[in-house]
Amino acid sequence: MLTRKQQELLLFIHERMKESGVPPSFDEMKDALDLASKSGIHRLITALEERGFIRRLPNRARALEVIKLPEAYTQSLQPRRGFSPSVIEGSLGKPPAPSVVKAPSEERSPSVTVPVMGRIAAGVPISAIQNNTHDISVPHEMIGSGEHYALEVKGDSMIDAGILDGDTVIIRNASNANPGDIVVALVDDEEATLKRFRRRGASIALEAANPAYETRIFGPDRVKIQGKLVGLIRRYH
Repeated sequence: MLTRKQQELLLFIHERMKESGVPPSFDEMKDALDLASKSGIHRLITALEERGFIRRLPNRARALEVIKLPEAYTQSLQPRRGFSPSVIEGSLGKPPAPSVVKAPSEERSPSVTVPVMGRIAAGVPISAIQNNTHDISVPHEMIGSGEHYALEVKGDSMIDAGILDGDTVIIRNASNANPGDIVVALVDDEEATLKRFRRRGASIALEAANPAYETRIFGPDRVKIQGKLVGLIRRYH
């Protein structure tokens, strides 16, 4: 039910209150989660309150009460290994540790099984989660070598690049990109979106392929590249 950042904040508040009996300040929360501003903490607190995990007590500064913890609290503290892309809007269950399949050689099979990791916003980014919803078979020549995953596109911000709402995009795992690449970008460790990567001086620009959407500019420490677009699958009904 929770994004990774929401769970991190909930557990940080819980542990701090166990230690001192006093909730952490917003500045302490911001530093603990390595966010750029307190506005991100406000959004996370609101989301946790709406989901019934915490309660803000009226007329008291810094007054928070932890009502419940995630069922997978113990498991979530175990270290994760291997590749685990952050994507958005899956089934909103506990994100399993996905197993990403490497492309076999052409002699072994004409197709490759690739995990579909939920949906990606080609529009306004929303909360990032991890969730392997199902697998699909992809032609071997579409992806080549490396680790890959697939995302179902939601939104119309990339229509001028030929990417439509409902398409499935094939993404090669990568942490770097060249200007002009279409990438999966994770913003503030909380929002994921499919956009064209640009540089504006020392800043990073995430550019839509639809004039209805504005280019978003971020400091380089706020954006992590999760992969690059290498293919697209479209179903006709």
